[in-house]
Amino acid sequence: MTDDTPDLRPSLLDPLFAPARGLPGVGPKMAPMIERLLGTPEQPARIVDLLFHLPYGGVSRQMKGSIAEAPPGEPVTLGVTVVEHRPPQPGAGRRPHRVLAEDQSGDITLVFFGMPAPRIAKMLPLGSHRYVSGKIELWDGHRQMVHPARIMDAEGLAALPPVEPIYGATEGLTSRAIGKLAVAALERLPVLPEWQDPAWLARNTWPPFAEALSAEHRPREAPPKATDPLQPPPSTPTRRRLAYDELLASQLALALLRARQRRKAGRVNAGDGRLSADIEAGLPFGLTGAQARAVAEIRADLAADRRMLRLLQGDVGSGKTAVALLAMASAVEAGRQAALMAPTEILARQHYERLAPLAGPLRLRLITGRDRAAERRATLKDLAAGEIDVLVGTHALFQEAVVFRDLGLAVVDEQHRFGVHQRLALGAKGEAVDFLVMTATPIPRTLALTFFGDMDVSVLDEKPAGRQPIKTVTLSVDRIEEVVAGLGRAFERGERAYWICPLVAESEFVDLAAAEARFEDLQKYFGAAVGLIHGKMPGPDKDAAMARFQAGETKLLVSTTVVEVGVDVPEASIMVIEHAERFGLAQLHQLRGRVGRGSAASSCLLLFRGPLGQVSRARLEMMRESEDGFRIAEADLRLRGEGEVLGTRQSGVAAFRLARLESDANLLEAARDDARMIVERDPGLRSARGRALRVLLYLFEREAAIRLLEAG
Repeated sequence: MTDDTPDLRPSLLDPLFAPARGLPGVGPKMAPMIERLLGTPEQPARIVDLLFHLPYGGVSRQMKGSIAEAPPGEPVTLGVTVVEHRPPQPGAGRRPHRVLAEDQSGDITLVFFGMPAPRIAKMLPLGSHRYVSGKIELWDGHRQMVHPARIMDAEGLAALPPVEPIYGATEGLTSRAIGKLAVAALERLPVLPEWQDPAWLARNTWPPFAEALSAEHRPREAPPKATDPLQPPPSTPTRRRLAYDELLASQLALALLRARQRRKAGRVNAGDGRLSADIEAGLPFGLTGAQARAVAEIRADLAADRRMLRLLQGDVGSGKTAVALLAMASAVEAGRQAALMAPTEILARQHYERLAPLAGPLRLRLITGRDRAAERRATLKDLAAGEIDVLVGTHALFQEAVVFRDLGLAVVDEQHRFGVHQRLALGAKGEAVDFLVMTATPIPRTLALTFFGDMDVSVLDEKPAGRQPIKTVTLSVDRIEEVVAGLGRAFERGERAYWICPLVAESEFVDLAAAEARFEDLQKYFGAAVGLIHGKMPGPDKDAAMARFQAGETKLLVSTTVVEVGVDVPEASIMVIEHAERFGLAQLHQLRGRVGRGSAASSCLLLFRGPLGQVSRARLEMMRESEDGFRIAEADLRLRGEGEVLGTRQSGVAAFRLARLESDANLLEAARDDARMIVERDPGLRSARGRALRVLLYLFEREAAIRLLEAG
């Protein structure tokens, strides 16, 4: 088997993809624990999973001074002589067995609960010299060590590693046991070709891959500690080397996908600009500089003979809809059709209602899963005949019955709510379809590169003129009566408000119960002026509740986070978020963005229940300080890590195992540049480095990229 066999992993890597349960010392009792820690229902744990399960810390086991000098609260290893055993008196209940030990500087008591006296006597014979590892505590002014982590003789000390790595463990499988398995796994690591550029390795003083992996599992010194709890700990050169390998595999796979998409012939999708000019002239506002720039970038893509794949990233209220409308007008000018796909029916309907008065000569139609049969048949007939220019809908758009006469541009809203395969399914509805993907979730540049690295990016970083700043206040939940009284005064002035109920659990039913209870409570004050909306409501009821709020029939809308994205009621000027400490930063920012959309001054009240932890406090302070979605998203990445920022349950998105985006962001930029250069110079990965990079792609399970290569 050769390195460039299309669908088969190089045999060189076979030892790493062998089952972890085959390692020496793994019996029938330990095997299920390894599976629970590292396996999945579809994929049993393998050697590579164990090697990539890096320790998150380490305890120094080196000898540290004397008893008198040893700092309390920190792990130390001391050489002591056993002086006296003090077993508990019979019938004394849960009293400990104490062992007095000493060195030249003083004495220390070793404390054992519930351990048989003969076992303690065997470990610590009277008069013997032993080495003990553990944390010293002060008890009544005396030094003691409760249940030492290690008790050794001179031979044991000599065999002890200088630093004991600490692993994420699972019930029944200790960190120490995982460490032994990791060392056994390292012995299975084959000699791999060097896939990194030698000059880049030298500049960063990074060791070879195998050496870096070994150094992480067999550290010579304890890892550096973070000085700021809200910042990740500094990375070691070995950890950075491994992170870069993983990031390069990810970026190379995306670059190959992108090159493949680019190679597919495109069609020119830009017309003479007359429809776009009509629509722009009819807009009730002038385009911001950022909107004009994004429109120009999109038109240049549409006019090129290669496919567009562009991400339009804009903060809440930055005017993405107008940009999308002008892009769709360009496709229609070229004699083709456009589609806009939204993740929910509320959003699809709202896009349609927002576009219709601005669309000028464009023939717009909405299709949802709730259309009556006759209505749906008429829409499908007009679509196939080319009598609809722009079709707006949910994922109903890529059902088999939906046939376009000539789809040229697909606009996808909130891409991360759809899988990539759904995007491709919509693309299959036409010939050489261009893609514009929109998101109102400001994504840190590092995550945009990671999850949308196959796309060009346009950023809307200005708010349209006339948008009011939003005053953000944090209040203890104990002051809820004052909030209710303030709402009453606001309603008398004709204002409207949202009241978002807490995220109680990862259970829609529990969250729903919280919303219903708050709804009933607020009805006592405001009666029929209170509405309720939540994700479990049937679609028509949800639409009706929104319509009543939009019309002003209800003044206060109690909701779960279903209003997070896209809901637009310009008259709503107050946002109350209950138990704000339970929400992520990005979600708080999205919710706040539902107000401040009209001309009235707006406010957002973040109700919290104290005492607040450090991370919750940092989150609420950031919300008070800033309305900049991109700054907030960067802070969210630091606080939560990349696996959470885009939502843990997205399809097709895997958090990294070796890289930490919150601390390795600068490496991601370098990996992206490197990947692009590789694909430009060696698109088939045929050179010596190219063949080594194929091994890297297989090692990090990006073999889909190799299949793309082989498919041409």
